[in-house]
Amino acid sequence: MRTDAFALRHLGPRESDLNHMLKTIGVATLDQLIYETIPDDIRLKNDLNLEAPMSEFEYLTHIQELGKKNKVFKSYIGLGYHPTIIPAVIQRNIFENPGWYTAYTPYQAEIAQGRLEAILNFQTTVIELTGMEIANASLLDEGTAAAEAMALLFDVRTRDQKKNNVKKFFVSEEILPQTLSVLQTRSTPLNIELVVGNHETFDFSTEFFGAILQYPGKYGQVYDYAGFIAKAAENEIKVAVAADILSLAKLTPPGEMGAAVVVGTTQRFGIPMGYGGPHAGYFATKEEFKRSMPG
Repeated sequence: MRTDAFALRHLGPRESDLNHMLKTIGVATLDQLIYETIPDDIRLKNDLNLEAPMSEFEYLTHIQELGKKNKVFKSYIGLGYHPTIIPAVIQRNIFENPGWYTAYTPYQAEIAQGRLEAILNFQTTVIELTGMEIANASLLDEGTAAAEAMALLFDVRTRDQKKNNVKKFFVSEEILPQTLSVLQTRSTPLNIELVVGNHETFDFSTEFFGAILQYPGKYGQVYDYAGFIAKAAENEIKVAVAADILSLAKLTPPGEMGAAVVVGTTQRFGIPMGYGGPHAGYFATKEEFKRSMPG
């Protein structure tokens, strides 16, 4: 092989190559190719009315000026959203560490390797804090993760539950409202019947295949769910827990209480609220359910 063959293959077509390609396709020009490919009724009749281009510096200055027009207020929404502070040493030496994304040489895939290592760190952190056996590499947000937990528990119903079409799913009234909205949307196509109520008065009926609890509750209450989860297990009801992952540094992990799935958001780990999100969700479960977990 010629030593310059690699460069020849990667520098794009020369004029002679272009003519050969057009001849092979059977058109005279690139314009003819476009006109024969794209229907006339969706092509613009005039050139785009674009402003004069900006240099990189001009553009950065422009977007900074636009950003100053935003009015930033304190948020008191709570309900799973929290103002956060990222210590400068963490931001610079971990989040912005060029070791994650700078290639040592152009042909080596350090960016991919750095991302894989970051994902492994993420999964390991989730597993250790939740007390579960396996975690995926994140989801869109807490609501989505909760809906996936519901779908997983529906999928892993016992043979008798599937045979008897057991389709009720208990949702604690402590659940965050945006999470409940996603559960309502995602339960419809699966024909899952949501039952929202007080976990302290739940009757553990055999009509239920699963349940989801909020930990801590939406008003900050810390419940011991071990008894609920044990009673649910006696009735073949598997339990998911939507947990504030930062609180798990102090509270008993749901995995130690016997939860089948633990979900939540990682916004608590220093991600700005960003006008409401979404923020990377986490999803952890047991090894036996890995074939049914998302991602």
